[in-house]
Amino acid sequence: MREQILCYALRYHGDWSKIAKAIASDEEWRACTCAYDYVTLGEAHYPSAFLSLRFPPWIVFYRGSLQLCARAAVSVIGARRASHEGLRACARVTSILAQRYVIVSGLAKGIDACAHRCALPQGTIGVIGCGIDVVYPKENAALYAAMAADHLILSEYPPGPPPLAAHFPWRNRLIAALGSSLIVIEATPRSGTMHTVSEALSLSRPIYCLVRSFLETTYTGNGLLIQQGASILTGEDDVKEI
Repeated sequence: MREQILCYALRYHGDWSKIAKAIASDEEWRACTCAYDYVTLGEAHYPSAFLSLRFPPWIVFYRGSLQLCARAAVSVIGARRASHEGLRACARVTSILAQRYVIVSGLAKGIDACAHRCALPQGTIGVIGCGIDVVYPKENAALYAAMAADHLILSEYPPGPPPLAAHFPWRNRLIAALGSSLIVIEATPRSGTMHTVSEALSLSRPIYCLVRSFLETTYTGNGLLIQQGASILTGEDDVKEI
């Protein structure tokens, strides 16, 4: 089954629905090879966190150590166009959490990249929404290389597929699943961050939000989440209790 799923993943560029249909109809397939490591649903070393998903990945391509998925982890997310204050807060929050957890994020610019960089001395997992060989955004090339060498990068997509807009909301369920809780540094009301929060809530993951200024007009998503019941992080002591 492993080789069959790989064949479908390459044929359909990682499209979950098309792979599902191919499996259900036992579509014709042939043995294929892939230059990158991968694990398929049902294998012993498949990340157990994904089994709680309604639509677990049929296949996960990866670079680095898949064993990081077996360690306790939290997901840290936030705005791509991060504020200076948000980046400072992210660095401090991540440095505290990384002492006890693997840090999971999406290898995007802004908060994601900051969280990954601050976790490099310990352990971090990046979940990307493009081919496992595609560096996006290009400004994260050095970070991608460091994580591929010593940490872990995951993707549902085989080598090649570009970072299409539709890939990222779908990718967010994996970020939500890998962490035992979700930390929101800063978010706008309509954003990928808020979508990831929805995915985490569907998995009954606790949501934690940093408090923003009363005068905040851009990153008002934090306030909305707190109104809806997210736990508030007011200082380092709160972060240490996660």
